[in-house]
Amino acid sequence: MLSPLDMFAIGVGPSSSHTVGPMKAGLEFTNYLKQHDLLNQVTQLKAHLYGSLALTGAGHGTFLAVVNGLAGQHPKTIDPDSIYSRVDEIKASKRLKLADMHEIDFDYDQDLIIHKDQALPEHSNGMRFIALDSQQQVVYEQEYFSIGGGFILDKAQISQRKENENVTSELKVPYPFSNAKELFDHCIQHNLSIAELVMANEEVRRVRDEVCAEVLEIANVMRSSIQRGLRTEGILPGGLLVKRRAPHLYQQLNSNDLNLVSHQDRRLLAMTYAIAVNEENAAFSRVVTAPTNGSAGTIPGVLEYYRNFYLGVTDEKIIDFILTAGAIGNLYKYGASISAAEVGCQGEIGVACSMAAAALTAVMGGSVLQVEKAAEIAMEHCLGMTCDPIDGLVQIPCIERNGVAASKAIDIAKLALLEDEPGKVSLDAVIHTMMETGRDMSTRYKETALAGLAVNVVAC
Repeated sequence: MLSPLDMFAIGVGPSSSHTVGPMKAGLEFTNYLKQHDLLNQVTQLKAHLYGSLALTGAGHGTFLAVVNGLAGQHPKTIDPDSIYSRVDEIKASKRLKLADMHEIDFDYDQDLIIHKDQALPEHSNGMRFIALDSQQQVVYEQEYFSIGGGFILDKAQISQRKENENVTSELKVPYPFSNAKELFDHCIQHNLSIAELVMANEEVRRVRDEVCAEVLEIANVMRSSIQRGLRTEGILPGGLLVKRRAPHLYQQLNSNDLNLVSHQDRRLLAMTYAIAVNEENAAFSRVVTAPTNGSAGTIPGVLEYYRNFYLGVTDEKIIDFILTAGAIGNLYKYGASISAAEVGCQGEIGVACSMAAAALTAVMGGSVLQVEKAAEIAMEHCLGMTCDPIDGLVQIPCIERNGVAASKAIDIAKLALLEDEPGKVSLDAVIHTMMETGRDMSTRYKETALAGLAVNVVAC
């Protein structure tokens, strides 16, 4: 089964499905060529983008990401400052160094082919890469699909999608789960918190210290992205001329003594933390998918709120927060989707809100029942949320929506802690409903920039 930590990947903005995934796909394609001794046969390459990747790729950085991936770059290790300059050099020279090893002819305007009127049947985020030799014969061809959260599948894998998501190794974990009932039944039967259960499963794969180190690295990158966002002013890239708001908001709300900040302003600070992250995300900076880039601010915003305004916050509590959030994220990955191109924004910021509410409830002492209730309430009130980014940029309404989701998650956690009775709607039921709602939602409202705010607000 997937590790809950797979819900969090360190990378660059602005989109996990449209930037991180395509960069990984380009890299995986060239790695295949390298591993099978095919690289030197290649003299030309065609990269085809379909569906949502084609329609919103310019604003989401998809085209830049694909080319950087083909050039051997990985989202976690790429220097964010090199993303534009590397592509500018390739455009000017019309040469691309595949896997950063083998140089070929590459005309950015001719060899990167955008199919705005076509979508591959398996998923709306489809790509096809074709490597050719000097005789124009195909050396290798593969299709990839960016399915949300930075996850990619090739053509063979996507046909067995659920099996690939639920079984990623032959390791047998002590507490396997693929839905909320299984997860919570294990917790109750064995008297474990969600974080304790996740840790027991992770220790089958590696030692506890390695798990803790990875979680704390994730948390530290989240905090770093907040700190950068709170101090960096200016205009976000992309042409909408969106001014960064987080520094000014922070100056208005912050006090040298956080104990003097009112409860209302504390929630506004949580919103500001989330906005700071998503402004960094929009600027192609380093963030953590949580579970996607479009929703990258919600969980860090709530975690930073917890760190700053609660007593007794330790590394262990932060680890519990992240592990709990990751387990809830897994439930949506198994039972529905975390791709806005597939189910709308309910699958991104809706899921992040659910993860954050559950995690905060857990570290504030909530029972398994209360954690489930928080996760369910959060998604119940995000059902039907569309993805209609203006000009295809992960800016409006995405940045502010993360702030609202962070504030909502905090209130929901506090609400859940006041009640000991189960809700009428189970978490499994709301996850199933979310997926059905996503299927019924018009494609125009699923990360295509063809409806909603994207067409009704054309000038900002």
